[in-house]
Formats: sequence, C-alpha cells, structure tokens
Amino acid sequence: MLDGRIKCKALSNKIMAAEEAAKMVKDGMVVGASGFTPAGYPKAVPRALAKRSENGEDIKITLITGASVGDELDGVLARSGVIARRYPYQTDASMRDAINNGSVKYSDMHLSHVPQWIKYGFFGKVDVAIIEAIGITEEGGIIPSTSIGNSNVLVEMAETVIVEINTSQPVELEGIHDIYGLEKPPNRKEIPIYRPEDRIGTTYIPCDPRKIKAVVYTDIIDKTRDVAPIDDDSRRISHHIIKFLYDEKLAGRIPDQFLPLQSGVGSVANAILGGLCECDFKNLTIYSEVLQDSVLDLIDAGKVDFASATSLTISPSRLDDFYKNFEKYKDKIILRPQEISNNPEVIRRLGVIAMNTAIEFDIYGNVNSTNIGGTRMMNGIGGSGDFTRNGYISIFTTVSTAKNGKISSIVPFVKHVDHTEHDVQVVVTEQGLADLRGLNPSERADLIIEKCVHPDFKDHLRDYVERAKKTSKFLHTPHDFETIFSEL
Repeated sequence: MLDGRIKCKALSNKIMAAEEAAKMVKDGMVVGASGFTPAGYPKAVPRALAKRSENGEDIKITLITGASVGDELDGVLARSGVIARRYPYQTDASMRDAINNGSVKYSDMHLSHVPQWIKYGFFGKVDVAIIEAIGITEEGGIIPSTSIGNSNVLVEMAETVIVEINTSQPVELEGIHDIYGLEKPPNRKEIPIYRPEDRIGTTYIPCDPRKIKAVVYTDIIDKTRDVAPIDDDSRRISHHIIKFLYDEKLAGRIPDQFLPLQSGVGSVANAILGGLCECDFKNLTIYSEVLQDSVLDLIDAGKVDFASATSLTISPSRLDDFYKNFEKYKDKIILRPQEISNNPEVIRRLGVIAMNTAIEFDIYGNVNSTNIGGTRMMNGIGGSGDFTRNGYISIFTTVSTAKNGKISSIVPFVKHVDHTEHDVQVVVTEQGLADLRGLNPSERADLIIEKCVHPDFKDHLRDYVERAKKTSKFLHTPHDFETIFSEL
C-alpha cells in the first residue's frame, strides 16, 4: 500500500489502523508527540489511546510535546484520564482544568530547555514518539507537516516511532523545513545562522526506518483557532510600539537594515504584529516560534521579506486560502526545530526584537504571564522567556484593565513572577508605553503609572507608592507589604 507519500519500501508492512498502533503505548511510558500551538500534532493515535482508557484499561503516561496541541491530543487524553504528567506548554481547556484540579502534574518550562532535557535524559527514557508527517522519504526520513517543535529530538531519542501521515496536510509543504540538530555538551558547536533566511539542515527528520514500528493514515485537520479582529485597544498598543521603534531607529539604536521581530501567540499578539502593515517599515524579517495570520498579511503587504519559526498556526478562516496561494509564501517561510527557533544563542546573535503578552505586570516591571491570581495556571511561559532574556529589546504588552475594567492589569506586586524586572525593558498598554531601560525601581514605578495605568487606577497606585516610601525602611524598591498581604 505504498503511495506518493511513503517512498520507503521497508515500511510497506508497517501501515496499520490507529487502534493497532495505539497498543504500542503502555502504562507508565514517556510519550513524545509532534505539535506546536496547535499545529502538526498527531490526532488519530491519541484518540485510539483514549478509547482504551474509556473502555476500562488502566493506563497513565507522561506526555511531552513541542508546545500546545489540539483537542484530539491534549483534550481527549486529559478527559479520559490517560495523562499523569504533562510538559511543557498547553492551551486546551480540559488539560488546563486537569492541571488546576491536580489530576495532571504539570511542569511549566522554557521551551528552549525542553529539547535539551530530552537529550540529557532528564525526563527519563522516551519510549514512544508519535509524529505527524506529510510523507516519508526513500531512506525513512520523516517530512513534518505544519510544525516541527521537538519532533526531531523525540525521533532521535525514542525507542519506537509511530508516524501519522495526514492527507489533509498538502504535500506542497515539503521543502519549507530546515532540520538541524545539536550535539550534547561537551561536543556542541555553534549554530551557523546569521540571518533568518539561512538554511543549515535537511528538509526531513532523519530516522532509521527500523525505528518506525507503525504508519497510520489520517485526514483530520489541525484545530487552530480563529484570531479576533483588531480592536481599538490592540490598535493603540500597536501604534505605541511602532512609534517607539521609529524613535529607536532615528536615534540609531536600531540599524537601517532593521532587526528581526518576534511576536507571541494569540489574538492580541497577532493584532499588534499586524499593525505593522500600516507603517512605513519595509524589508522586515521575522525570527519567531509561531507564524500567525498577521505574518501572511505583512508578506502580502510587501513589509516582510522572510519569516522563520517552528510552527505555522494559520486560523481556520485563512487556511484554505493560504494553501491555495502557498507558492506565494513558500520561498519566504522556513520552519526549524524548537531547539533552533528558540535558541538563546541565535536570538541574541540576530538581535531579535521580542514582543510578548502579559497577564499583568507590576509597577517595578516584573511580569506575570502564566498564573491568574498566582495559583491558577492558564497556558504556560512558552517561549516568551527565551526571547525576553536574550532579545535585543524585550517588550511586554497587555490591556490596562481586566474583568470589564473592574481590575487593573498593573499592580503593586505581581502574585507570580515569570519575567523579572532585570529582563523586561519596555511595557505597553493601550494607555501608553514605558521605556524602563536604565531606570531604578522608583523611577520605573513613576513612569509605568504615568504612561501605562488606566486613569481609574492611577491615584490608587500613586497612593501606594507614596505610602510605601513612608513606611519602608529602604527606598531602593519601596513596598508596603502590609497592604499587599491584606489584599491577598
């Protein structure tokens, strides 16, 4: 049953139903899967695995992916009770509920750390890797679909590989991937990327065909999410950032060639990046982890020359048009493994300008991007830390209020810290932008309150600072902890 998608003759007898392949996953195993926000993840085998649990079989696994995946993986396995541990990032509602009620043990991780941990054996032995692909080469090389994430590392380290050939993913995707792996220390070498468009690897994941124990056909499409239209708040945030970048360029702090841009995931991030369509910048490049709809808009507008990431997360309403016009984008897009797209060495060398979203930040510049109220996990830190810590300029954005204006997104002291004041250089809301570079904590507090806080909360925060200065023995970072703890 070989077709144009499977060219390796040695795999002719490995094609089977998802139910048969799922039997290779046993209780207690560490299972790795492709997928990144949520694109290119396996769908048929996880659903078959969930059925085993629903039919009464006692099975628990540790699941490692690149980042978030769709309901056919995270959702069905969380609801069926198959997941015991989960790494490193998720956005599925069922998985989030299981994490927050304690039934799934979740460890939030920097995405650049995960491939290293897999290689170093910090997660233990990887028993099975389940990888979505558009095809397999004559030599057994696995051609990924819409994401790479940790797929190459999982294939390298797993004892058993299961490949899902997804016929809903077009074969035209072949060629946009650039697979390059890193040695473990002390044999690791530098990554020879000097521009976002540099190609350094292969268009497939190398794999000994003897490792591939099952090939499963499916036609289930990626369950990406629609992005919200650009609203007034997002537009204002985008305008503040564009003006800031103009000023940086005029001051000579950004070169004429400009520097690569990175943007986080979600509707607000998509809208902010999309706002660049309205500016005069041209010949821009992207070095990020995810390419969303706004990148297509920027390519269409002639603003972006090239975009590098590890995932294509195109909204359902744009997906058909994207594939129909894929030739227009194919030479302008490259997908890399997560250990390359999120690698601190490359981010710092290229001088990436990092733009990420926050749940809240405090008046001294500490950012919470993961936990509501300090205890309820939303999604995870993702790659924001990789880019924030190593970016040329690190920018965080949020709307100034939440809960329909009832609470401020800028607080005296965040209840959970993901990005410290040492790494956050610029904070932006629809109210304005605060450039925190070189300021001491008291100066940062004054500027953030003036520029970023909603008018309804300015006086409250100003009163807090003044009270903190009067009650605190030390004035470098004045805090009124009595007030903070009474509000907890």
